[in-house]
Amino acid sequence: MKLKVTSLLVDDQEKALKFYTEILGFVKKTEVPLGDHKWLTVVSNEERDGIEVLLEPMAFAPAAAYQKALFDAGIPLMAFNVDNIQSEYERLEKLGVVFSMKPTTMGPVTIAVFNDTCGNNIQIVQL
Repeated sequence: MKLKVTSLLVDDQEKALKFYTEILGFVKKTEVPLGDHKWLTVVSNEERDGIEVLLEPMAFAPAAAYQKALFDAGIPLMAFNVDNIQSEYERLEKLGVVFSMKPTTMGPVTIAVFNDTCGNNIQIVQL
């Protein structure tokens, strides 16, 4: 069994695609129209055959309640590894990304948390 796709709830797929590609540097992998929404995935530019992140539309009310509860509690919905968290933090901050947690060392890892503008807290992690 392999992990191939994981989903990330987003309030607007086009806004999410723009943020995840133009700001974070991901690459669009798949786009399949499905009525009002689409199957829309992105992958890391560094691992184009790696795990796809499905930008999941908010078409199910309980999903919106779940996303809001996580966001309001400051809990990240997803985490991405980075090689140098301080340089990534500085790069993203220059692009206007809003962080709720600056790079903070916690034992063997350093983490930071930002708002992805699509309703989610996202964590970056340096191991």
